[in-house]
Amino acid sequence: MSNSTSDKIKAGVNKAKGEVKDQIGNATNNRSLQAEGKKDKAKGAVQDKIADVKKHH
Repeated sequence: MSNSTSDKIKAGVNKAKGEVKDQIGNATNNRSLQAEGKKDKAKGAVQDKIADVKKHH
């Protein structure tokens, strides 16, 4: 498995994990959990971009 593929998988996991945390935080009115979810989603987005750069170089 290439590095970019591995990075894409990690990005997807972080985005999914972040979305779950964000939604649970919304449902339970837990702002801390929402913030954690948004952070995970942002981390996943960055990892996704890094994987794209690696893939094209």
